[in-house]
Amino acid sequence: MGVIVSDLKKSYGNKVVLNGFSHKFPYGKVTAVTGQSGCGKSTLLSVIMGLLPPDSGTVQCPEPISAVFQEDRLCENLTSSANIRLVTGKNYGLREIAEQLSRIGLDGCENKAVRELSGGMKRRVALLRALMADYEVLFLDEPFKGLDNETKKLVMEYSKEKIKGKTVIFVTHDAAERDFLSHEVIEMRMA
Repeated sequence: MGVIVSDLKKSYGNKVVLNGFSHKFPYGKVTAVTGQSGCGKSTLLSVIMGLLPPDSGTVQCPEPISAVFQEDRLCENLTSSANIRLVTGKNYGLREIAEQLSRIGLDGCENKAVRELSGGMKRRVALLRALMADYEVLFLDEPFKGLDNETKKLVMEYSKEKIKGKTVIFVTHDAAERDFLSHEVIEMRMA
């Protein structure tokens, strides 16, 4: 089953962000959500994930879910491996985590505390953590921001391989990211 959103409405005080949004996100496909800053893309993801209650409307979303937020949301004092294992549990051994980190250009970072990593390195750890989790639906909110072009290309190719056949809702402002990863595009407008 995909994700079904019906007549979602969400406001912050007098500011209407979602006004009757409906869509069926197809099972096993990547849907890119684009639009101007402030049009409700991140709010939409938060409502679908159950992090924010809608003012009205319904959401049907299979569980479990995994997510990359605009902020990395990592435990700074833990190592990269420990951050990944917090979400994946014992599904992956340290050797496999190190191998996956290496594939996204983070050779030798498995035992480094996250606070010692650069912003782009933290971004890749956050993305890898989400990709290695057990999920039915993956939410990606600008997952490649802060990466230089060469690193972004490497990480996008890795991500495309890992999400093949998965249900993914992907927020981006970048046309190249959208075109490379998505099967369909939703253009959101200001409510």
